[in-house]
Amino acid sequence: MKILVCIKQVVCSESSLKLNPDGKWIQETDSTEFRMNRFDEYALEEALLIKETNPNVTIDVVSVGPDRVKEVIKKGLSKGADNGVHILNEELGYCPPRKIAQQLADYAGKQSYDLILTGVMAEDDMLCQVGPMTAAFLSIPCAVSVVKEEIDMLNRIITVQSEMESGKVEEVVLSLPALLTIQTGINQPRYPSLSNIVRANSQELIVVQESFQDDPTDKVLLLSIDYPAKSSTICILEGSAEEKAEQLLTIFHNKSLLK
Repeated sequence: MKILVCIKQVVCSESSLKLNPDGKWIQETDSTEFRMNRFDEYALEEALLIKETNPNVTIDVVSVGPDRVKEVIKKGLSKGADNGVHILNEELGYCPPRKIAQQLADYAGKQSYDLILTGVMAEDDMLCQVGPMTAAFLSIPCAVSVVKEEIDMLNRIITVQSEMESGKVEEVVLSLPALLTIQTGINQPRYPSLSNIVRANSQELIVVQESFQDDPTDKVLLLSIDYPAKSSTICILEGSAEEKAEQLLTIFHNKSLLK
């Protein structure tokens, strides 16, 4: 059984970020920190759990992006994946989900994977589209927000439970090959082991050179991004204690907090 786990490199949310002058993405500097998308960590862990119960499973991790994404691919290897695949895309900044999905599908379609796993979304754009779009390009069944799965390789089917709104769960049976987007909380992602870290540092990655060409019939254009709008303002009260108290009471009355 062959499993492909799609992982993304994202900017650390704890970093202090600045926008490019054109307002279309963040500025990348030598001090900008990147890491594996947390949602994809659950997808990788689910693949590793499947392998633990099925010894004949091979896990590949794949990521699309510039040269720096090799680090996140090696992180996947250090967690226990067998092979790392780098689909080289030298473009920096925002890349539409359809373009990423097309490149993933072009590669996966030639490799005969039984199961493809992705995180439910990416932390930076939170669009939840790459997984379903990849399945559509491959013409294979797809289930999203999966919280439980059970594989029957004899009959080549997978039974999954998908999280829905209002706490409801939908159970569906898909034929293999299939693609699942994994919801957080389905498992507990593991830390890399020392032996796997050593192996990851010395293991050669499979590099796929692909050209990213715009599709004029379905072109997504990012107009701009901006900092979050301020949700509240600060009012500084001045004067004596009595004057500040009167001002505060007036504010409470105006906001209908006091009658």
